[in-house]
Amino acid sequence: MNRRLSKALGVALTATLVATVPLAPARADDRLGQPAVVALPAGFQPEGIAASGRYAWFGSRATGAIYRADLITGQGDQLSPATGTPSLGLKIDPRGRLFVSGGTAGDARVIDGGTGEVLARYQFASAPTFVNDVVLTGEAAWFTDSNKPVLYRLPLDPSGALPPADGFTTLPLSGAYQQVDTGVNLNGIARTPDGEALIVIQSNTGTLFRVDPATGVTTVVDVPGHTFVNGDGLLLLDRTLYVVQNRLNQIAVVELNDAGTAGTLTGTITDPGFDVPTTVAKALGRLYLPNARFTTPPTATTPYTVVTVDPR
Repeated sequence: MNRRLSKALGVALTATLVATVPLAPARADDRLGQPAVVALPAGFQPEGIAASGRYAWFGSRATGAIYRADLITGQGDQLSPATGTPSLGLKIDPRGRLFVSGGTAGDARVIDGGTGEVLARYQFASAPTFVNDVVLTGEAAWFTDSNKPVLYRLPLDPSGALPPADGFTTLPLSGAYQQVDTGVNLNGIARTPDGEALIVIQSNTGTLFRVDPATGVTTVVDVPGHTFVNGDGLLLLDRTLYVVQNRLNQIAVVELNDAGTAGTLTGTITDPGFDVPTTVAKALGRLYLPNARFTTPPTATTPYTVVTVDPR
């Protein structure tokens, strides 16, 4: 998103922030004054994050509620109510619309990022399904399904009009990718640096794949000597791909070639505050990761946080 669009979106969303709840940061970042750890509501069970300007949105895997936080003040409010189905991967477009992956519901919702209004809903699949993550390419929103070897494509009109309820397509994957057992397979998704293809992570094998969006043909992204088991959310910044490895409490940093066919592991990022982070977004010059705390039994009072680290 360019600076003009980011600034305009931030102004629009500022006008809608009402009834915010103060949140206590654990520590502060001295450069911009924003908290380096942001508290989420007790019992929230976050998984996805989307960010624009000073704001971030989080989805609850437990209830489907969407929570919005001001990353400078640490304040936040519930943007949309519980749905009874998960809200997992999130992305926000320049029009301030959130694209939300629906997990076991097999669907996606498009939500107004300022008001919480549900603008559209798309039923991609029936059980067994787990619509896990999403990436926006400008021409389409692409969704992964952890239980099926497919991607779902939701076309995006330049005018901003959303497709009708049946206006999506399913892209079967072929080539190198193979579905393994019944666990979490496809997970995070990103674009290649040249924008011509997609990259997905298969969590249970740790393999990165490049996907031709026209044919569904997949090839392994060659990162010599490395796989990324427990790979979850992906974030591409220029040619740097950040691969969140949730239960390993680390981010693998991979420098890709332009086509996304090969890369080099240049390092890993860890932090004492990581507690099974699931995905990552960049905001205010830093990387923000929600702690899903998969290894902690969830209760109504279990605390959840968002941790920030510097990009590399």
